[in-house]
Amino acid sequence: STHTHIPSQVNSHLVCVISTLSSFPSGSFRNSFGRSPCLNPSSFRQSLCCSIMKFSSIALATVFFAAKAQGFTGSSIKPRFGVQAHSVLKMSTATETDKMAALATAADEARGLAMDSIAKAHSGHMGLPLGAAEIGAVLYGSQMTYNPKDPTWINRDRFILSAGHGSMFVYSWLNLAGFDLPMEEVKNFRQHHSMTPGHPEFPSSEHNTPGIESTTGPLGQGVSNAVGFAASEKMAEALYNTNDHKIFDHHIFTLAGDGCFQEGVSAEAAAFAAHEKLDNLIVLYDANEVTLDKMAEYTQSEDIIKRYDAYGWETYEIDGHDLETVEKTIAAAKASNNGKPKFIKCNTIIGKGMEETEGTNAAHGEAGVPYVDKAKENLGLPVDEKWFVSAGTRDFFSEVQKTNAAAYGEWQKTYSAWKEANPALAKQLEDSVADNVMPAEDMIKEIPELKSGAEATRVSQNKVIQEISRLVPHYISGSADLHGSTRNYIDGGGNFGSGLDKTYAGKNLYFGIREHAMGSIMNGFAYHGLFKVSGSTFLVFVDYFRATLRVAALSELNRVSYILTHDSIGVGEDGPTHQPVETVSGLRVIPNLDVFRPADAEETVAAMVHSVTHKKGPTALIFSRQNVAQNDDMDYMARREGALKGAYIAKKETEDLDVIIIATGSEVQHALVAAKDMPGARVVSMPCMELYERQSDDYKESVLPSSCTKRVAMEAGVSGLWYKYASKVVGVDRFGFSAPGDIVMKELGMTAENLASEIASMS
Repeated sequence: STHTHIPSQVNSHLVCVISTLSSFPSGSFRNSFGRSPCLNPSSFRQSLCCSIMKFSSIALATVFFAAKAQGFTGSSIKPRFGVQAHSVLKMSTATETDKMAALATAADEARGLAMDSIAKAHSGHMGLPLGAAEIGAVLYGSQMTYNPKDPTWINRDRFILSAGHGSMFVYSWLNLAGFDLPMEEVKNFRQHHSMTPGHPEFPSSEHNTPGIESTTGPLGQGVSNAVGFAASEKMAEALYNTNDHKIFDHHIFTLAGDGCFQEGVSAEAAAFAAHEKLDNLIVLYDANEVTLDKMAEYTQSEDIIKRYDAYGWETYEIDGHDLETVEKTIAAAKASNNGKPKFIKCNTIIGKGMEETEGTNAAHGEAGVPYVDKAKENLGLPVDEKWFVSAGTRDFFSEVQKTNAAAYGEWQKTYSAWKEANPALAKQLEDSVADNVMPAEDMIKEIPELKSGAEATRVSQNKVIQEISRLVPHYISGSADLHGSTRNYIDGGGNFGSGLDKTYAGKNLYFGIREHAMGSIMNGFAYHGLFKVSGSTFLVFVDYFRATLRVAALSELNRVSYILTHDSIGVGEDGPTHQPVETVSGLRVIPNLDVFRPADAEETVAAMVHSVTHKKGPTALIFSRQNVAQNDDMDYMARREGALKGAYIAKKETEDLDVIIIATGSEVQHALVAAKDMPGARVVSMPCMELYERQSDDYKESVLPSSCTKRVAMEAGVSGLWYKYASKVVGVDRFGFSAPGDIVMKELGMTAENLASEIASMS
């Protein structure tokens, strides 16, 4: 089946076409791929399917032509192949023929680069770089607009390799396309300090590989990140394009495999993309029918085209090795501004060109290393010359660069005219791109004293987020269907999206009940490089998107923060399923992630300010559901300044120091009450362990002097991490239970009275 609807009036012509197809000699489908006999039934079926599809494009054109002669216009044909049927009849020019030959050569040479690098490393995945080479050739050699000399150009097309295990695919094409990725780095694939790590890594303090747009590897993440890229681009269009000047109009491309679509996060993100009509997103599915353990038929039998149709995507199915079809399909997808994201199923042969492994799950890894020389010989590549790139391919991409440079130059003229006409908007955009924000020490002074009574820190956060939005214009926020509880809605900011009361300029995102997709989409916003984004849910549900939070931390995405409310057993009646006890500590062990659990409204100011001023990595903001007392015995600005250091003295001893009580979040109020009758007690509020650890040794000694070893820590969560600072911990090392929050707190020891009793028992 071609998945294409054929009107009844052309059926008679189709019968003739099918008769012609059936007359083809046996083996002709296999030969059309230039392959030796298939290795297994699944590979044969795949080759047969792809060959039929190649013939079907011509067959449908014949049908269309014959029907058109009888007055049929063909308007009801749905082009799953991305090519209007009549386009096949158009005569190719000599220039087009030359281009296709150049792309074919580049595809084979990219295969050679991948094979040589993986063979040298004895590590890596050959299957995708060999199987998707034609897709790479079309993207980098024809359909994407980019400037290798300005790899961070804000209106470049973006490419995300969601199937990050096939990283030699993108490294090969970046080198060929002229990015600053020297061949020496291609040769150093997967080696220490190289620019070509095992999976693509977004530029950070660890790696800086121009042209890598996101960190991928965990399957499903890249294709979901791409949804965030597309949403960010739509927001940029709405905010910055004017009737006279269009400075944002690029597309987002991502290449993903079977594993990416089996992971549930891609389904969540796909639903969001279709619902918000992100038609600037083009997903290329490397459909090779192979997974790591088995052929894909072992674990999947769905019709993925029908699934994406049901989401509301525009879908295509093509032969992923037919350069002309791939190019025309991508071009059609780019030109279709119909409110639907695009899904192109590219039927491919994994490991194509290496007869011993192609079409099998062995092609996934480095099993093909012993057959590299033979494969290169079969592809017409010099066996004795490793990492071979012909002068013709270099010349071809030099011309591609000239074409892209011309487009870049025209854009620069448009941008200059736009900037002159819109100086305030230009300042806002340039601040957004550079992520210019005032220092935290200055920002806390720009936010008025909150003068709050007893209130939950989630409520305090709602007051502060309005100030953050004012002070950081490129700050946006969203929620996984919990705005009413997490309280992170930006008043007057409008709602993002399509339809109802939404516009693409809205500052409030509604992710639906899709925490995992929310995390990935937020990362996509951050990678895109224009906005700061926060997302909210209940703290206990952070595990639904922990994988995305980990990647954000690994990638040092300081543009991302997480608003996590209902932070402890204080949640009460909802019971242990909604009462996190291990979760905060579980976040604290993630490198590059700052975890901020403020004690009152003024510490909340510091927490929120830190989340938008921190330069290296994301911030998790932990807020209470229940009310907490304010430490009004201490000046509000002193509390803010202290919290920005991660820990500070919230109450100083009035006699010789005898005991230090360390607490965080809602437990600081209990520490302050318990210490009232202890003149030798010092109370230290520690809202952020990570930030405290980055302070000078002198500062840390001033807060927690080593001379005082009698220390107790208190938090309504597991106790383990606190033993770094205290010899005794009053914590909650069990799950909670369903009851009013104050009863749960009392029963599990989270009171001033119990804390005082525990201190009294210390020697």
